[in-house]
Amino acid sequence: MAQKEENNHVEEKKEEYKPLKGIGFFRKVKYSIVNIEKYPEMAAEGIGKAVSYIAKLVAILAIVLSIWNLYQTYQMVRQGADYLANNFPDFSYSDGTLTVNTEEAMKIDNEQFGKIIVDTNTDSEETINQYLNEINEYGTGALILKDRVVLRNITMIGEVSYNYKESFNSINLTAFSKQDVVNYVQSGQMNSLYFSLFITLFIYSFSMYFINTLWYAVIISIVGYFTMWILKMRMRYVAIFNMAIYGLTLSTILTIIYLIVNIVFNFTIEYFSIMYVTVATIYLLAAMFIIKSDLIKKQAEVMKIIEAQQIVKKEMEEKESEREKDKEKEEQKKEDKEKTKDKPENKEGKEDREHDEPEGSNA
Repeated sequence: MAQKEENNHVEEKKEEYKPLKGIGFFRKVKYSIVNIEKYPEMAAEGIGKAVSYIAKLVAILAIVLSIWNLYQTYQMVRQGADYLANNFPDFSYSDGTLTVNTEEAMKIDNEQFGKIIVDTNTDSEETINQYLNEINEYGTGALILKDRVVLRNITMIGEVSYNYKESFNSINLTAFSKQDVVNYVQSGQMNSLYFSLFITLFIYSFSMYFINTLWYAVIISIVGYFTMWILKMRMRYVAIFNMAIYGLTLSTILTIIYLIVNIVFNFTIEYFSIMYVTVATIYLLAAMFIIKSDLIKKQAEVMKIIEAQQIVKKEMEEKESEREKDKEKEEQKKEDKEKTKDKPENKEGKEDREHDEPEGSNA
């Protein structure tokens, strides 16, 4: 029973890892991918450090997405200006409302920009949802309504909606016509609009991917928690959650690479999200098995020390017992000698010998 309690104490003690200090972001990226044994030490830094780390990684992802979406928007604007000038019907904007001089919805299929639907006459949510479903089936595109524009892109999670009044009022624009738009697009005044668009895209991309990444970390950490229970390990959930965040490093980097490849070569992986979660889960489980293996090794070393201590203790007890026995023997011998000297027959024999001595002996 005492040995069992001692083993439990050893297990609890060996799970305490010292936090890594003074390591930068890129070194953490390296450790998270190729040095899984560092996970416990990085997790020991606390949840704040872990969340800050993944936020920086997601920010890089958001910058890549924002730059690409901004480039696509630039290309769309340039080509759209030519299309507006030559093929698009007249339109005008005034105080938050866009009016296109056409009775029916316009549907344009473009290989580069996707499906573009223009309908400034409808107010029906059902009709708008049908348009959005068409764009989603196509993959990318834009829905232009009288009060807002909705964009859908392969790099986006869901759709992004821009309200005309809010967007244009920020640049003090309350009214324009078709020719005004063509002239504006072809001028250098678009730079400030592109910058505002980049900030908006970055905030949106960062928020969406950051929330999704933390959600994936929660799911993966729950799997890790049950694995810990199966392995009969004692570990706080917060530590598992922190390690799950670091386990998402390679998945997030692969997402960045995948999006770039998809953008440049139009290469699509159907079950990429499953691979994303699987890779991160494998990293977390590998870290937990390494911790378990490390604990087993340390416990084996401690058990050897305990066994050696027990052997030494036993030898010392045996030597102490032998010394006690020797001491008892010596005391017994002394007692026997004293008893022999004090026996009555010895005294009588001595007196008889004294009486039998010849008289001449006193002379």
